[in-house]
Amino acid sequence: MVKLPDENYPELIDHLGWRLWRAARRWKAEFDARMAAQGFAWFTEARSALLGHVVRQNDLVRCMGLTKQAVQQIVDELAAEGIVERRPDPADARGRIVALTAAGIAAAHAANDVKRAIDAEQRERLGTERFEALIEALRAFAPDR
Repeated sequence: MVKLPDENYPELIDHLGWRLWRAARRWKAEFDARMAAQGFAWFTEARSALLGHVVRQNDLVRCMGLTKQAVQQIVDELAAEGIVERRPDPADARGRIVALTAAGIAAAHAANDVKRAIDAEQRERLGTERFEALIEALRAFAPDR
């Protein structure tokens, strides 16, 4: 047991946020290790979040909550690595659509395979009923938009 500095120091309680954070970190570490082992180490970086937003480049600024310069740099890096490409936006002659290349699509498929494998392992560990209850509870706690 850790001794508190004085009697006024607040107890650090166990709570939902702490449990969710720890579970998310553990899941992410497992996901990252498996993606890196398959040759997709870049997928473990923050810039992989862009893959969930394959849209007009200008919309990425809003979707990701980053500056135009940061999005530009991320797209430049991913394009240089052959993961995304910029295509003309048919609705705006000056605009560009950021889309996955064949390599980007392969990485997204690999990521889905890894996610399914981790889910299957956790389903076996917890049992189907408890796993499904956990998923439903998390959906209720943090519903999709």
